Amino acid sequence: MNATARHQFGRTDLPEEQQRALRSAVRWEIFTLCYSAVTIFLVAIVVGNSQSMRTAWVEDMLSTLPQIVFLIALPMVRKRPTTQHPYGRHRAMSIGHFVAGVALLTIGGALAIESALGLIRLEHPSIGTVNLFGHTIWLGWLMIAVMSVIVVGPFFYGPAKVRAARTLHNKVLYADGDMATADWQTNAASVIGVLGVGMGLWWLDGAAAIFISIGIISDGLRNTRVALSDLMDQRALRFDSTAPHSDIATILGTLHALPWVADAGVRARDMGQVLHIEAFIVPKEAGAGTERIAEASERIAETSWQVQDVVVTLCDEIPAEVTERITRAS
Repeated sequence: MNATARHQFGRTDLPEEQQRALRSAVRWEIFTLCYSAVTIFLVAIVVGNSQSMRTAWVEDMLSTLPQIVFLIALPMVRKRPTTQHPYGRHRAMSIGHFVAGVALLTIGGALAIESALGLIRLEHPSIGTVNLFGHTIWLGWLMIAVMSVIVVGPFFYGPAKVRAARTLHNKVLYADGDMATADWQTNAASVIGVLGVGMGLWWLDGAAAIFISIGIISDGLRNTRVALSDLMDQRALRFDSTAPHSDIATILGTLHALPWVADAGVRARDMGQVLHIEAFIVPKEAGAGTERIAEASERIAETSWQVQDVVVTLCDEIPAEVTERITRAS
């Protein structure tokens, strides 16, 4: 595969900044998978009978889902459109995002129920001792040590992924970085649960497990909602889904600058990393030809690397559902 193919999203050639961000994102995702494998192994060694530690262990395993989704979907979204897939395979990222969100939601709910039942049944967790280098120590200290050490990694790769997601407009990558940045809460909760058992406050362990489970459920709900909305073709939003996509305003400004345009509206479909743009234009004078359609299409395509496909339609009236529009007085 040549360099150009590696740096494509469908038929879109990535600019240099996006190429660097993509290479960085892939490296961070691979590093995170390796880091998570080590943390999962370490937690498995010391997990004991603590419900909060078991829940944190499952959360560590679930945290690998966004990385797996990103790395599996990336080769698919790079493929050029074909007659079988005329819009490309950009939805692969959103589908993976949705599956990961549902998995988080389902498993988080099961963990929350299990933890709540433990509290209702008044199950008292026990944390024993272990012989280490000829010394007998409380296993809880090892649990706390492990959870305190593994929290360091997310503080580095979490923000790095968010930066790459902003450049690439990738919601899976953003969700991964956002979850990693907040991962310290899981570690802190598990430490509190273990300390609670050590101090005789047995219920703190179950309460900490519920807190961690609620965090997993929250991540699942948020990711499922965002992915499902994208699959249902909601209006194009920023990578963090907090506001309309900024390229829409840029495209409208570009159309407004054309002297023959009286009214224009844009309908944008977020395909994952790229946009499918439908522009509706009411010309000032009847009889606008294909030259003007081609001119508008080219101007739109030049506004952003994310513009994958452009359809320009001349009409007498902008469709009612097209809310992103501009009108210029005659």
